Amino acid sequence: MTTQSGFTDEEWKLVLEGPPSAGFLVVTASKGGMFRETFAMSKAYVEARAEHGDSELLDAVVASKPKVDRAASGSTEAARDHALGLLRDATALVAAKATPEELSDYRRFILVLADKVANAHREHGDAVNDAEHRAIESIRTAIGA
Repeated sequence: MTTQSGFTDEEWKLVLEGPPSAGFLVVTASKGGMFRETFAMSKAYVEARAEHGDSELLDAVVASKPKVDRAASGSTEAARDHALGLLRDATALVAAKATPEELSDYRRFILVLADKVANAHREHGDAVNDAEHRAIESIRTAIGA
């Protein structure tokens, strides 16, 4: 089992930033629902904590409070590209240091979180709108799922 001790402090920060970056991508994909969507991201962490024990790596990831790296300033596109880069880098790092099962768990958590955020707010009668679908597909591509 891979634990936080298998990563440097900088690497661990990157691993922790992956899931909330996915949530950020979905929240910013369209207007409206930010409060509900942000709450859904936090709820995804709470639910994952309740499943404690399946993956030591994932247990350590969800034990921390979700924080989004807002280093990319400027356009929405720049922020989106930054978040996708974080997701790619974080997933590659987990792939290099963790077991295949832990990598699968990490990817699954990212996608579950993105889905929960997307479904948190109905827009124009749809649970998940086209922009959110595109955001989730970009996340799926970035993490290699």
